[in-house]
Amino acid sequence: MSLYDIPLRTLTGEPASLADYRGKALLVVNVASKCGLTPQYTGLEQLQQRFADRGFSVLGFPSNQFAGQEPGTAEEIATFCSTTYGVSFPLFEKTDVNGEHRHPLYAELTGTADAEGAAGDVQWNFEGFVSNERHALAA
Repeated sequence: MSLYDIPLRTLTGEPASLADYRGKALLVVNVASKCGLTPQYTGLEQLQQRFADRGFSVLGFPSNQFAGQEPGTAEEIATFCSTTYGVSFPLFEKTDVNGEHRHPLYAELTGTADAEGAAGDVQWNFEGFVSNERHALAA
């Protein structure tokens, strides 16, 4: 199965897929609102603003799997991201990135070896994966 075929849902619950981003370089990141790394939203938004017109997009996937650091509802997450960090990049529904209920997108991403030949579980919040149409690389 291609990354582009995996069904997703936006943070507002609308059906989506990566097919909407075909032809773009993507940075897929699991995000959290109550983490010491949460200020990374600033840098992610800067990347989005700087490179969106050149075929790049950040895609945020909230996850509550690391110390319960994304406890909010979809509405709370959206409000926090927009008002605190001005996030304009797409956010998707809260997602399991590891374990028995790992989302199929993350099953594919974590199963693909990076440039150093390593693959495996997401280690913490704000771990990113860079993807283009040919392959996905852990970042």
